[in-house]
Amino acid sequence: MIDRLIHQIEMKENPTVVGLDPRLDFVPAFIKEEAYESWGKTPKAAAWAFLKYNKAIIDAVYDLVPAVKPQVAMYEQFGPEGIQAYIDTILYAKEKGLIVIGDIKRSDIASTAEAYADGHIGKVKVEDEAFEVYHEDSITLNPYLGYDSIEPYIKHCKDYDKGLFILVKTSNPNSGEIQDLDLGGEKLYERVGKLVSDWGKELIGKKGYSQVGAVVGATHPEQAKRLRELMPHTFFLVPGYGAQGATAKDLAVCFDKNGLGAIVNSSRGIIAAYKLDKYKKDYSEKEFALASRQAVIDMKKDLQGAFA
Repeated sequence: MIDRLIHQIEMKENPTVVGLDPRLDFVPAFIKEEAYESWGKTPKAAAWAFLKYNKAIIDAVYDLVPAVKPQVAMYEQFGPEGIQAYIDTILYAKEKGLIVIGDIKRSDIASTAEAYADGHIGKVKVEDEAFEVYHEDSITLNPYLGYDSIEPYIKHCKDYDKGLFILVKTSNPNSGEIQDLDLGGEKLYERVGKLVSDWGKELIGKKGYSQVGAVVGATHPEQAKRLRELMPHTFFLVPGYGAQGATAKDLAVCFDKNGLGAIVNSSRGIIAAYKLDKYKKDYSEKEFALASRQAVIDMKKDLQGAFA
């Protein structure tokens, strides 16, 4: 999976992943009105609106970006219809040749971890039949419960060519309350980074990076720089760009000397670009997908400028 992701990044010359994290206030009114006319103001209508919105954005950007990252909570809140919209979004993105990172942040042990792993990046068995359910290429995980909560996923990475991005240093303002705790001269995020690097050492691809990656927030550039030193073979998924305040210069430390090693997430800055003052004057609400495309182009230029 990691070699496929890097190939897409190199081919499109763009380390951007679009976070497909829809909210009803992001979805244009004309899409919501169509949904409500058919199903009323119901979870089914919300799910339908999300899928229509996502498809339009994917159509507008798939030739520019290597990957998308749907956040399962945005869909899960609407129950079974929302989950189906999540799955259908993934399938549509894959039809367009995109790598899909399922942002699920699961964490559990023993048989529960196995069930999560089977459902999301493996196969579930019904008697003597096996089925792929969610179809993600990679997923995000929380490592707080230790290696036995990660091990089932690692096996599936080997068996099914899948990937992981494990939380190491997150972009939220209060991440330091736990992640920056001092462990006798070593920060907790550094210890977790070393563990993640070790967990992925047998899954290093032809491009020199492991299928077991790390989530490293761009809002903490000094910590990100340290983690890049500690984790030379770990690919970073980097949130925090744009709406959360990080700039292209902040996240340059996440990349290696060849400009590889990281993929940078932007969610609302792309999918809700038509609402931003920067794009309002040029794009109407009905042109929301074109605004998203322009936001991707602008982000690509900004990221390239960080290495100039």
